[in-house]
Amino acid sequence: MRRNVGIGAINKQRLAREKLAQKGNEIAELQLMQVSQQMDVFKKSLEEFAMKYKNEIKKNPEFRARFQVMCSKIGVDPLASSKGFWAQLLGVGDFYYELGVQIVEVCLATRPTNGGIITMEDLVVRLGKSSGKTRKDVQPDDVFRAIGKLAVLGDGFKIVKVGKENLVQSVPGELTMDHTTALDIANKSGGRLTISSLEQMGWPELRINQTLDNLMDQGMIWIDDVDSSYWVPALFH
Repeated sequence: MRRNVGIGAINKQRLAREKLAQKGNEIAELQLMQVSQQMDVFKKSLEEFAMKYKNEIKKNPEFRARFQVMCSKIGVDPLASSKGFWAQLLGVGDFYYELGVQIVEVCLATRPTNGGIITMEDLVVRLGKSSGKTRKDVQPDDVFRAIGKLAVLGDGFKIVKVGKENLVQSVPGELTMDHTTALDIANKSGGRLTISSLEQMGWPELRINQTLDNLMDQGMIWIDDVDSSYWVPALFH
């Protein structure tokens, strides 16, 4: 009798666990449905907001940046397609794709003189004058987003942090920590880089030569035949 009672208790516990799991699934589905409904409402409100302030979004860089943050929080990407709903509604898709093309043009035009790296500040200024148009509405945040869309071109376009400076790299290849350290030293010296400044970092001769030779091969630094110092064209002050 005791054995039968034990089996019955186990069966009851199993049934209770199954009912509890079923109830848990029902609650989870209900919560998911509610969240989905809330998101739909929020997206609709976001669309209405975008329609109301579309001119402000296109013309005001700060307002546009805040709008992008609002979109990203609910998984909406206005830049996902230049022919998508948001592009048709706001024109921001076209704005960033056109800006991406202009970034490529500026980077290619300046590559022979800077080796494929350009400061964010210089790039924004040049974009403001590109194609004979005045684009004072372009801000670094816009360039960050447009370059993110250029990722489809491979590893040729990226933003590299050198000290407090943002550099846009438009040539394939990875800048190592030694490269960025050398560029940071040059940036603090108005674009000038010397062997002695690298020696002060405690670097041995081989490490210094490898870093300088690599940057020279990529065209990112020039050598001054007068005093054998090096210059980073992109960082001339």
